[in-house]
Amino acid sequence: MGETPRIELLWWSGCPSWERALSELRAEAASLGIDPDAIGVREVATGQDAEREGFVGSPTIRIDGRDVQPTEEPAGLTCRVYRLRDGRVSPLPDRADVRDALARAGATRRR
Repeated sequence: MGETPRIELLWWSGCPSWERALSELRAEAASLGIDPDAIGVREVATGQDAEREGFVGSPTIRIDGRDVQPTEEPAGLTCRVYRLRDGRVSPLPDRADVRDALARAGATRRR
């Protein structure tokens, strides 16, 4: 088995959804045999930090540096809006998108 993918959740203190996003991310990781404690959690505290990180809102989940749902939104301290697979909007990414991104990263590392 290859190494664990680099998984990170970036959050902003003004976002009420980041803790639930972290809980769901940990659950999806665990369901795929990835250690949920290996997830990096980082606060983005300033506009300058947001620009440097390319942070497009909270919560942002990246796996091996790739956003689980890429967007063209500008960087900044804001709550993020995701589009679910059924078309609805949500403050959290679709769990299926998270699961698929984790599975792809794991499959890539096993090659």
